[in-house]
Amino acid sequence: MDIKSIFTEWLKYALDDPELIAELSSEDPEQDEQDIYDRFYTDLEFGTGGLRGIIGAGTNRMNIFVVRKVTQGLCDYLQTSGDPLSIAIGYDSRIKSDLFAREAARVAAANGIKVWLYPHLVPTPAVSWAVRYYKCGAGINVTASHNPSKYNGYKVYGPDGCQFPPEGAAKVLEASQHINAFRDVKLMDYQKAKAEGLINEIPHEVLEAFVDAVIALRPGNDVTNLNLVYTPLNGAGLECVKMLLNKMGVTKVTVVPEQEKPDGLFPTCPYPNPEIREAMELGLQLVREKGADLLIGTDPDCDRMGAACPDGKGDYRLITGNEMGVLLLDYLCRFRTEKGSMPKDPVAVTTIVSTDMVTPIAEEYGVELRRTLTGFKFIGEQIAMLEAAGHPERYIFGFEESYGYLSGPHVRDKDAVNAVMLCVECAAWYAAQGMTLLDAINKLYEKYGWYYNEQINKAFEGAEGMIQMGKVMDSLRNDPPAEIGGDKVIGRTDYKNDDTGLIKSNVLEFRMESGAKVIARPSGTEPKLKLYLSVKGNSEADALERMAALRKASNDLLTSRM
Repeated sequence: MDIKSIFTEWLKYALDDPELIAELSSEDPEQDEQDIYDRFYTDLEFGTGGLRGIIGAGTNRMNIFVVRKVTQGLCDYLQTSGDPLSIAIGYDSRIKSDLFAREAARVAAANGIKVWLYPHLVPTPAVSWAVRYYKCGAGINVTASHNPSKYNGYKVYGPDGCQFPPEGAAKVLEASQHINAFRDVKLMDYQKAKAEGLINEIPHEVLEAFVDAVIALRPGNDVTNLNLVYTPLNGAGLECVKMLLNKMGVTKVTVVPEQEKPDGLFPTCPYPNPEIREAMELGLQLVREKGADLLIGTDPDCDRMGAACPDGKGDYRLITGNEMGVLLLDYLCRFRTEKGSMPKDPVAVTTIVSTDMVTPIAEEYGVELRRTLTGFKFIGEQIAMLEAAGHPERYIFGFEESYGYLSGPHVRDKDAVNAVMLCVECAAWYAAQGMTLLDAINKLYEKYGWYYNEQINKAFEGAEGMIQMGKVMDSLRNDPPAEIGGDKVIGRTDYKNDDTGLIKSNVLEFRMESGAKVIARPSGTEPKLKLYLSVKGNSEADALERMAALRKASNDLLTSRM
């Protein structure tokens, strides 16, 4: 069908959602041709974080019909996979997340697949936990993570509680490709499905068991004297984080009031991501006012955590994802070594775009370091491999530079509840020695070198933007730079075409004579091209100077290829 025919079909059959009909009815096929094209030129596809898109009408949007279609594809796949015919479903605070979760449950029930559904919003890792707890064949979490409020998404988990790898996602997409969202999807009345035991609400004890599993991973430091400020950024983290802190004995907790309650509009920050300073600004204001030891923020689906600590100059400084990763790895290794609880042949896992500083730290403690592609599903796969070999205890920590951390095999996705526990323990341990987290980071820099990392993000909106982003990557691949800012390129890796031992991925890495590095990667969850920059300096000033030069040269390189 051509785009206008698809548009007409939606106008005729998308009657279950009056909002979508009103949205489409306002479109003029002659005057709004480009907007209609963007809505229908393609189907949403799985990236590193699953299905994600702008909420609205169309095959290239998040709506009940797209959710139903993909869920039908998942059910068709599950029927032939040999995995248990049950699905765990959760959702966060985003617009229509609860609706999309219920619609997915109705489709699964109509296909005879038992559903375990959280009756309220929960953190993303709690869905991974429920999949493993109930021994389900799959899991669904309705979330767009840290994207702006106009987005929603749909993550799919396998029976191990890990996000579907590319081959699994491809099978679900293949199963759903020939499904018509209006004619081929099975659908059951929600209340009838509940009455027949096909849709079951997950009790609170399961969520508490998830938090207890996080508590079981504690190194064991006293945290009762810590004073902290917490923001859930109007997302799903509040209940579990407060439960966690209470069980740990942290009593001095102030929640940022404007960001406490769930609100999918995210009125205080257009981009609810703890990586972004604007999102943490209200927390920074409150932590200054309270004079607290620590600020912690979790993103809307509570799988990413950001933090800030005193800077020694009367203010607070945000800690980067890479800094938190090396800080927590060093803390865990030191503490477990001292306690004699370090496993034999320990393994830590990070990604190809995360800091190189983790390498000497792992070597210091005799930890095997494994690197994966971007996406926590690949870190989860490494845990699964260790488990399959009979040694899940070897896994001690994994992290991504994008604020994702996990210190145990209780779930197979990044876990901000787990990260809060680690950060609180680490901060309290250093505080007992008269040090802040920043003091600890600087001490690591002095020991291992000043590894600095930055990101350049270039947005490419709409169908034309995606085409342009592809052309930029093609240019960098087919005509690679010989130097970047006068720094000779001495090594290149094409993760799409070279034999790297990893799944083929559209990522390019350039290594320079000075030791600097630039990695180009289209985001799997957002319409962005990301450049990951890294340098190593002999001092803070040297690292800052090197990064400034690399930032300018990388921006110039990107501009020249557009």
